[in-house]
Amino acid sequence: MPGPPHRPHRTDALIAATGLAAGLVMWSLDLYSSPSLAQDRGDWALLPLAAMCTAELLRRVWQPGALLLACAAFAADQATGSLLVTVAMFTDLCYAAVMYGPPRVARVVPPAFIAVSIASTALLLALLRDAQALLLGAMMGLLTVGSAFTGLITRAHRDAAAAERLRAEQTRLLAEIDRTQAVTAERSRMARELHDVVANHLSAIALHSTAALSLREPETTQRALRVIRENSTQGLTEMRRLIGLLRDGSPETPAPTPSLDGLGALVTQAGEAGAARGLRFTADDRRTGTPLPAPVELAAYRIVQESLANAVKHGAPGHAAVLLDLRDDTLHIDVTSPYSERPTPAAPGTGSGLTGMRERAALLGGDLTAGPDGGVWHVRAALPLEPPDPAPLPSQHQPERTARP
Repeated sequence: MPGPPHRPHRTDALIAATGLAAGLVMWSLDLYSSPSLAQDRGDWALLPLAAMCTAELLRRVWQPGALLLACAAFAADQATGSLLVTVAMFTDLCYAAVMYGPPRVARVVPPAFIAVSIASTALLLALLRDAQALLLGAMMGLLTVGSAFTGLITRAHRDAAAAERLRAEQTRLLAEIDRTQAVTAERSRMARELHDVVANHLSAIALHSTAALSLREPETTQRALRVIRENSTQGLTEMRRLIGLLRDGSPETPAPTPSLDGLGALVTQAGEAGAARGLRFTADDRRTGTPLPAPVELAAYRIVQESLANAVKHGAPGHAAVLLDLRDDTLHIDVTSPYSERPTPAAPGTGSGLTGMRERAALLGGDLTAGPDGGVWHVRAALPLEPPDPAPLPSQHQPERTARP
Protein backbone atom coordinates (compact mmCIF):
# COMPACT_ATOMS: atom_id res chain seq x y z
CA MET A 1 0.00 0.00 0.00
CA PRO A 2 1.29 3.55 -0.68
CA GLY A 3 2.58 5.54 2.29
CA PRO A 4 0.91 8.68 3.65
CA PRO A 5 1.13 11.83 1.50
CA HIS A 6 3.65 14.55 2.44
CA ARG A 7 1.38 17.49 1.59
CA PRO A 8 -2.15 18.30 2.83
CA HIS A 9 -4.83 16.74 0.70
CA ARG A 10 -7.01 19.03 -1.40
CA THR A 11 -10.17 17.70 0.29
CA ASP A 12 -8.71 18.38 3.76
CA ALA A 13 -7.92 21.97 2.77
CA LEU A 14 -11.52 22.38 1.60
CA ILE A 15 -12.88 20.98 4.88
CA ALA A 16 -10.64 23.29 6.92
CA ALA A 17 -11.63 26.36 4.89
CA THR A 18 -15.34 25.50 5.08
CA GLY A 19 -15.12 24.88 8.83
CA LEU A 20 -13.32 28.17 9.41
CA ALA A 21 -15.89 30.10 7.38
CA ALA A 22 -18.82 28.44 9.17
CA GLY A 23 -17.21 29.02 12.57
CA LEU A 24 -16.69 32.72 11.86
CA VAL A 25 -20.35 33.05 10.84
CA MET A 26 -21.52 31.35 14.07
CA TRP A 27 -19.14 33.48 16.17
CA SER A 28 -20.35 36.71 14.54
CA LEU A 29 -23.97 35.73 15.25
CA ASP A 30 -23.18 34.61 18.82
CA LEU A 31 -24.39 31.08 18.11
CA TYR A 32 -22.68 29.30 21.01
CA SER A 33 -23.59 25.91 22.47
CA SER A 34 -22.99 27.28 26.03
CA PRO A 35 -24.09 30.96 26.01
CA SER A 36 -23.37 31.40 29.73
CA LEU A 37 -19.69 30.59 29.25
CA ALA A 38 -19.53 32.64 26.05
CA GLN A 39 -20.57 35.87 27.77
CA ASP A 40 -17.11 36.42 29.20
CA ARG A 41 -14.99 34.18 26.96
CA GLY A 42 -16.74 34.18 23.57
CA ASP A 43 -13.98 36.00 21.74
CA TRP A 44 -11.49 33.32 22.86
CA ALA A 45 -13.55 30.69 20.97
CA LEU A 46 -11.77 31.73 17.76
CA LEU A 47 -8.47 30.25 19.02
CA PRO A 48 -9.75 26.65 19.37
CA LEU A 49 -11.59 27.12 16.04
CA ALA A 50 -8.31 28.08 14.31
CA ALA A 51 -6.45 25.19 15.98
CA MET A 52 -9.17 22.73 14.93
CA CYS A 53 -9.01 23.97 11.34
CA THR A 54 -5.24 23.52 11.37
CA ALA A 55 -5.69 19.95 12.63
CA GLU A 56 -8.23 19.33 9.84
CA LEU A 57 -5.71 20.54 7.28
CA LEU A 58 -3.21 17.94 8.59
CA ARG A 59 -5.66 15.09 9.26
CA ARG A 60 -3.99 12.74 6.70
CA VAL A 61 -0.34 13.79 6.94
CA TRP A 62 0.26 14.29 10.67
CA GLN A 63 -1.20 11.58 12.84
CA PRO A 64 -1.39 11.27 15.82
CA GLY A 65 -0.21 14.90 16.10
CA ALA A 66 -3.37 16.22 14.48
CA LEU A 67 -5.54 14.24 16.91
CA LEU A 68 -3.65 15.56 19.97
CA LEU A 69 -4.01 19.13 18.67
CA ALA A 70 -7.73 18.50 18.11
CA CYS A 71 -8.19 17.18 21.66
CA ALA A 72 -6.54 20.29 23.09
CA ALA A 73 -8.65 22.53 20.85
CA PHE A 74 -11.82 20.65 21.86
CA ALA A 75 -11.11 21.15 25.57
CA ALA A 76 -10.47 24.88 25.00
CA ASP A 77 -13.64 25.16 22.91
CA GLN A 78 -15.76 23.68 25.74
CA ALA A 79 -14.30 26.23 28.14
CA THR A 80 -15.03 29.22 25.85
CA GLY A 81 -18.68 28.58 25.03
CA SER A 82 -18.26 25.94 22.30
CA LEU A 83 -18.98 26.48 18.64
CA LEU A 84 -20.87 23.62 16.99
CA VAL A 85 -18.56 23.68 13.96
CA THR A 86 -15.52 23.06 16.20
CA VAL A 87 -17.22 20.05 17.78
CA ALA A 88 -18.18 18.66 14.34
CA MET A 89 -14.58 18.97 13.10
CA PHE A 90 -13.37 17.22 16.27
CA THR A 91 -15.54 14.18 15.53
CA ASP A 92 -14.14 14.09 11.98
CA LEU A 93 -10.58 14.18 13.37
CA CYS A 94 -11.36 11.25 15.69
CA TYR A 95 -12.47 9.34 12.60
CA ALA A 96 -9.45 10.47 10.55
CA ALA A 97 -6.95 9.38 13.22
CA VAL A 98 -8.10 5.79 12.89
CA MET A 99 -8.70 5.93 9.14
CA TYR A 100 -5.47 7.55 8.02
CA GLY A 101 -3.12 7.12 10.95
CA PRO A 102 -0.44 4.42 11.27
CA PRO A 103 -1.69 0.92 12.17
CA ARG A 104 -0.49 1.27 15.74
CA VAL A 105 -2.47 4.51 16.19
CA ALA A 106 -5.56 2.87 14.66
CA ARG A 107 -5.33 0.08 17.25
CA VAL A 108 -4.73 2.35 20.24
CA VAL A 109 -7.19 5.21 19.64
CA PRO A 110 -10.56 3.37 20.11
CA PRO A 111 -9.64 1.78 23.50
CA ALA A 112 -8.11 5.10 24.59
CA PHE A 113 -11.33 6.95 23.78
CA ILE A 114 -13.36 4.35 25.69
CA ALA A 115 -11.13 4.86 28.75
CA VAL A 116 -11.36 8.67 28.43
CA SER A 117 -15.17 8.53 28.13
CA ILE A 118 -15.50 6.38 31.25
CA ALA A 119 -13.08 8.58 33.18
CA SER A 120 -14.87 11.76 32.08
CA THR A 121 -18.26 10.35 33.12
CA ALA A 122 -16.91 9.37 36.54
CA LEU A 123 -15.33 12.81 37.02
CA LEU A 124 -18.54 14.60 36.04
CA LEU A 125 -20.54 12.44 38.45
CA ALA A 126 -18.14 13.27 41.23
CA LEU A 127 -18.24 17.01 40.51
CA LEU A 128 -21.90 17.52 39.63
CA ARG A 129 -23.44 14.71 41.70
CA ASP A 130 -26.27 14.67 39.19
CA ALA A 131 -27.61 12.07 36.74
CA GLN A 132 -27.10 14.62 33.99
CA ALA A 133 -23.44 13.62 34.14
CA LEU A 134 -24.35 10.28 32.58
CA LEU A 135 -25.91 12.09 29.60
CA LEU A 136 -22.80 14.23 29.19
CA GLY A 137 -20.62 11.10 29.35
CA ALA A 138 -22.76 9.40 26.73
CA MET A 139 -22.41 12.41 24.43
CA MET A 140 -18.65 12.36 24.94
CA GLY A 141 -18.58 8.65 24.04
CA LEU A 142 -20.71 9.24 20.96
CA LEU A 143 -18.38 12.00 19.74
CA THR A 144 -15.16 10.08 20.28
CA VAL A 145 -15.75 6.32 20.49
CA GLY A 146 -18.45 6.31 17.83
CA SER A 147 -16.29 8.24 15.38
CA ALA A 148 -13.24 6.08 16.13
CA PHE A 149 -15.08 2.81 15.55
CA THR A 150 -16.60 4.19 12.35
CA GLY A 151 -13.07 4.89 11.14
CA LEU A 152 -11.95 1.43 12.27
CA ILE A 153 -14.72 -0.30 10.29
CA THR A 154 -14.08 1.84 7.20
CA ARG A 155 -10.33 1.16 7.41
CA ALA A 156 -10.97 -2.58 7.68
CA HIS A 157 -13.08 -2.46 4.50
CA ARG A 158 -10.43 -0.38 2.74
CA ASP A 159 -7.65 -2.81 3.72
CA ALA A 160 -9.79 -5.78 2.66
CA ALA A 161 -10.41 -4.16 -0.73
CA ALA A 162 -6.68 -3.49 -1.14
CA ALA A 163 -5.92 -7.11 -0.23
CA GLU A 164 -8.44 -8.33 -2.79
CA ARG A 165 -6.91 -6.13 -5.46
CA LEU A 166 -3.47 -7.48 -4.59
CA ARG A 167 -4.79 -11.05 -4.67
CA ALA A 168 -6.41 -10.40 -8.04
CA GLU A 169 -3.14 -9.00 -9.39
CA GLN A 170 -1.23 -12.02 -8.07
CA THR A 171 -3.79 -14.33 -9.66
CA ARG A 172 -3.38 -12.49 -12.96
CA LEU A 173 0.40 -12.80 -12.76
CA LEU A 174 0.17 -16.50 -11.93
CA ALA A 175 -2.22 -17.03 -14.83
CA GLU A 176 0.22 -15.22 -17.11
CA ILE A 177 3.08 -17.40 -15.86
CA ASP A 178 0.97 -20.54 -16.40
CA ARG A 179 0.10 -19.36 -19.90
CA THR A 180 3.75 -18.68 -20.71
CA GLN A 181 4.78 -22.08 -19.39
CA ALA A 182 2.01 -23.77 -21.36
CA VAL A 183 3.09 -22.01 -24.54
CA THR A 184 6.71 -22.98 -23.90
CA ALA A 185 5.76 -26.61 -23.25
CA GLU A 186 3.63 -26.71 -26.41
CA ARG A 187 6.44 -25.23 -28.46
CA SER A 188 8.81 -27.88 -27.07
CA ARG A 189 6.32 -30.63 -27.91
CA MET A 190 5.88 -29.30 -31.45
CA ALA A 191 9.66 -29.09 -31.86
CA ARG A 192 10.03 -32.73 -30.79
CA GLU A 193 7.30 -33.90 -33.12
CA LEU A 194 8.63 -31.94 -36.09
CA HIS A 195 12.14 -33.22 -35.47
CA ASP A 196 11.03 -36.84 -35.17
CA VAL A 197 8.71 -36.65 -38.17
CA VAL A 198 10.80 -34.58 -40.56
CA ALA A 199 14.45 -34.89 -39.55
CA ASN A 200 14.63 -38.67 -39.76
CA HIS A 201 13.04 -38.84 -43.20
CA LEU A 202 15.21 -36.01 -44.48
CA SER A 203 18.32 -37.66 -43.06
CA ALA A 204 17.50 -40.85 -44.95
CA ILE A 205 16.90 -38.84 -48.12
CA ALA A 206 20.24 -37.04 -47.68
CA LEU A 207 22.13 -40.31 -47.14
CA HIS A 208 20.62 -42.07 -50.15
CA SER A 209 20.92 -39.07 -52.44
CA THR A 210 24.62 -38.89 -51.51
CA ALA A 211 25.00 -42.56 -52.37
CA ALA A 212 23.13 -42.13 -55.67
CA LEU A 213 25.38 -39.22 -56.64
CA SER A 214 28.65 -40.85 -55.61
CA LEU A 215 28.08 -44.34 -57.13
CA ARG A 216 27.68 -44.98 -60.86
CA GLU A 217 25.84 -48.28 -60.44
CA PRO A 218 22.33 -48.28 -61.94
CA GLU A 219 21.03 -50.87 -59.45
CA THR A 220 22.31 -48.90 -56.46
CA THR A 221 20.90 -45.70 -57.89
CA GLN A 222 17.49 -47.26 -58.41
CA ARG A 223 17.44 -48.64 -54.85
CA ALA A 224 18.47 -45.26 -53.46
CA LEU A 225 15.78 -43.46 -55.43
CA ARG A 226 13.17 -45.94 -54.22
CA VAL A 227 14.13 -45.30 -50.58
CA ILE A 228 14.13 -41.55 -51.23
CA ARG A 229 10.60 -41.76 -52.63
CA GLU A 230 9.33 -43.84 -49.69
CA ASN A 231 10.81 -41.48 -47.11
CA SER A 232 9.54 -38.36 -48.87
CA THR A 233 6.03 -39.85 -49.12
CA GLN A 234 6.01 -40.84 -45.45
CA GLY A 235 7.36 -37.44 -44.47
CA LEU A 236 4.61 -35.65 -46.41
CA THR A 237 1.95 -37.83 -44.80
CA GLU A 238 3.25 -37.07 -41.31
CA MET A 239 3.50 -33.36 -42.12
CA ARG A 240 -0.13 -33.28 -43.28
CA ARG A 241 -1.16 -34.94 -40.02
CA LEU A 242 0.74 -32.39 -37.94
CA ILE A 243 -0.59 -29.46 -39.96
CA GLY A 244 -4.14 -30.72 -39.39
CA LEU A 245 -3.51 -30.98 -35.66
CA LEU A 246 -2.11 -27.46 -35.53
CA ARG A 247 -5.03 -25.99 -37.49
CA ASP A 248 -8.10 -27.41 -35.78
CA GLY A 249 -6.97 -30.26 -33.54
CA SER A 250 -7.81 -33.02 -36.01
CA PRO A 251 -5.54 -34.33 -38.78
CA GLU A 252 -6.59 -33.57 -42.36
CA THR A 253 -5.57 -37.06 -43.44
CA PRO A 254 -6.28 -39.76 -40.83
CA ALA A 255 -3.05 -41.51 -39.86
CA PRO A 256 -2.45 -44.07 -37.15
CA THR A 257 -0.34 -43.06 -34.19
CA PRO A 258 3.11 -44.65 -34.45
CA SER A 259 3.59 -47.64 -32.12
CA LEU A 260 6.04 -50.44 -31.49
CA ASP A 261 4.13 -52.59 -33.98
CA GLY A 262 6.18 -50.72 -36.57
CA LEU A 263 9.50 -51.77 -34.99
CA GLY A 264 10.24 -54.19 -37.83
CA ALA A 265 9.68 -51.50 -40.45
CA LEU A 266 11.99 -49.12 -38.57
CA VAL A 267 14.78 -51.72 -38.46
CA THR A 268 14.29 -52.55 -42.14
CA GLN A 269 14.48 -48.89 -43.15
CA ALA A 270 17.58 -48.38 -41.04
CA GLY A 271 19.16 -51.48 -42.59
CA GLU A 272 18.53 -50.18 -46.08
CA ALA A 273 19.93 -46.78 -45.20
CA GLY A 274 23.03 -48.17 -43.49
CA ALA A 275 23.81 -50.99 -45.91
CA ALA A 276 26.06 -48.82 -48.05
CA ARG A 277 28.13 -48.01 -44.95
CA GLY A 278 28.44 -51.59 -43.70
CA LEU A 279 25.78 -51.38 -40.98
CA ARG A 280 23.47 -54.27 -40.06
CA PHE A 281 20.44 -53.89 -37.79
CA THR A 282 18.52 -56.43 -35.71
CA ALA A 283 15.70 -56.17 -33.20
CA ASP A 284 14.84 -58.31 -30.18
CA ASP A 285 11.39 -57.69 -28.71
CA ARG A 286 11.09 -59.60 -25.42
CA ARG A 287 7.73 -58.21 -24.39
CA THR A 288 5.12 -60.80 -23.51
CA GLY A 289 2.24 -59.19 -25.38
CA THR A 290 1.27 -56.88 -22.51
CA PRO A 291 -0.54 -53.86 -24.00
CA LEU A 292 1.27 -50.58 -23.41
CA PRO A 293 -0.34 -47.18 -22.79
CA ALA A 294 -0.46 -45.05 -25.92
CA PRO A 295 1.95 -42.38 -24.56
CA VAL A 296 4.51 -45.07 -23.73
CA GLU A 297 4.09 -46.68 -27.17
CA LEU A 298 4.63 -43.34 -28.94
CA ALA A 299 7.61 -42.32 -26.78
CA ALA A 300 9.27 -45.72 -27.22
CA TYR A 301 8.73 -45.63 -30.99
CA ARG A 302 10.22 -42.15 -31.29
CA ILE A 303 13.21 -43.04 -29.07
CA VAL A 304 13.98 -46.13 -31.16
CA GLN A 305 13.44 -44.18 -34.38
CA GLU A 306 15.84 -41.41 -33.33
CA SER A 307 18.41 -43.92 -32.02
CA LEU A 308 18.41 -45.81 -35.34
CA ALA A 309 18.67 -42.56 -37.32
CA ASN A 310 21.65 -41.50 -35.21
CA ALA A 311 23.25 -44.91 -35.75
CA VAL A 312 22.92 -44.52 -39.52
CA LYS A 313 24.29 -40.97 -39.46
CA HIS A 314 27.10 -41.44 -36.95
CA GLY A 315 27.74 -45.16 -36.56
CA ALA A 316 30.76 -47.12 -37.78
CA PRO A 317 30.47 -50.31 -39.86
CA GLY A 318 29.23 -53.25 -37.81
CA HIS A 319 26.18 -54.62 -36.04
CA ALA A 320 23.51 -52.44 -34.38
CA ALA A 321 20.82 -53.97 -32.16
CA VAL A 322 17.53 -52.92 -30.57
CA LEU A 323 16.37 -54.64 -27.38
CA LEU A 324 12.92 -54.14 -25.82
CA ASP A 325 12.08 -55.73 -22.49
CA LEU A 326 9.20 -55.29 -20.03
CA ARG A 327 10.18 -55.73 -16.37
CA ASP A 328 8.52 -54.51 -13.17
CA ASP A 329 5.88 -52.51 -15.08
CA THR A 330 8.66 -50.61 -16.86
CA LEU A 331 9.58 -50.75 -20.53
CA HIS A 332 13.35 -50.97 -20.96
CA ILE A 333 14.88 -49.87 -24.26
CA ASP A 334 18.50 -50.60 -25.17
CA VAL A 335 19.88 -49.58 -28.57
CA THR A 336 23.53 -50.28 -29.30
CA SER A 337 25.51 -49.34 -32.39
CA PRO A 338 29.20 -49.42 -33.34
CA TYR A 339 30.90 -46.11 -32.69
CA SER A 340 34.17 -44.51 -33.67
CA GLU A 341 35.49 -40.98 -33.64
CA ARG A 342 35.21 -39.35 -37.09
CA PRO A 343 35.80 -35.75 -38.10
CA THR A 344 32.39 -35.39 -39.76
CA PRO A 345 29.18 -37.44 -39.65
CA ALA A 346 27.47 -38.94 -42.65
CA ALA A 347 24.70 -36.34 -42.24
CA PRO A 348 24.71 -33.08 -40.25
CA GLY A 349 23.14 -33.02 -36.79
CA THR A 350 22.50 -30.47 -34.03
CA GLY A 351 22.14 -32.69 -30.95
CA SER A 352 18.44 -31.81 -30.59
CA GLY A 353 17.53 -35.47 -31.06
CA LEU A 354 19.16 -36.44 -27.74
CA THR A 355 17.36 -33.56 -26.02
CA GLY A 356 14.01 -34.67 -27.48
CA MET A 357 14.54 -38.28 -26.34
CA ARG A 358 15.37 -37.18 -22.80
CA GLU A 359 12.31 -34.93 -22.74
CA ARG A 360 10.03 -37.76 -23.85
CA ALA A 361 11.37 -40.03 -21.11
CA ALA A 362 11.12 -37.30 -18.46
CA LEU A 363 7.48 -36.52 -19.37
CA LEU A 364 6.59 -40.14 -18.56
CA GLY A 365 8.52 -40.16 -15.29
CA GLY A 366 11.34 -42.24 -16.77
CA ASP A 367 14.95 -41.60 -17.62
CA LEU A 368 17.26 -41.91 -20.60
CA THR A 369 21.04 -42.03 -20.94
CA ALA A 370 23.08 -41.91 -24.12
CA GLY A 371 26.80 -42.03 -24.67
CA PRO A 372 29.81 -44.04 -25.83
CA ASP A 373 31.12 -47.08 -23.99
CA GLY A 374 34.32 -48.23 -25.61
CA GLY A 375 33.56 -48.76 -29.26
CA VAL A 376 29.78 -48.94 -28.77
CA TRP A 377 27.21 -46.16 -28.50
CA HIS A 378 24.48 -46.99 -25.96
CA VAL A 379 21.01 -45.51 -25.67
CA ARG A 380 19.21 -46.83 -22.60
CA ALA A 381 15.74 -45.74 -21.57
CA ALA A 382 13.32 -46.85 -18.83
CA LEU A 383 9.66 -45.86 -19.31
CA PRO A 384 7.23 -46.74 -16.50
CA LEU A 385 3.79 -47.89 -17.65
CA GLU A 386 2.10 -45.86 -14.91
CA PRO A 387 4.21 -42.77 -14.45
CA PRO A 388 3.94 -40.61 -11.30
CA ASP A 389 3.34 -36.87 -11.41
CA PRO A 390 4.73 -35.29 -14.58
CA ALA A 391 8.44 -34.72 -14.26
CA PRO A 392 10.01 -31.40 -15.30
CA LEU A 393 11.67 -31.29 -18.67
CA PRO A 394 15.44 -31.04 -18.87
CA SER A 395 16.63 -27.47 -19.20
CA GLN A 396 17.04 -26.37 -22.79
CA HIS A 397 19.93 -24.12 -21.72
CA GLN A 398 22.13 -26.83 -20.23
CA PRO A 399 24.70 -28.45 -22.51
CA GLU A 400 24.37 -32.12 -23.36
CA ARG A 401 26.50 -34.36 -21.18
CA THR A 402 27.47 -36.49 -24.16
CA ALA A 403 26.89 -36.04 -27.85
CA ARG A 404 27.99 -37.72 -30.99
CA PRO A 405 30.65 -35.99 -33.02
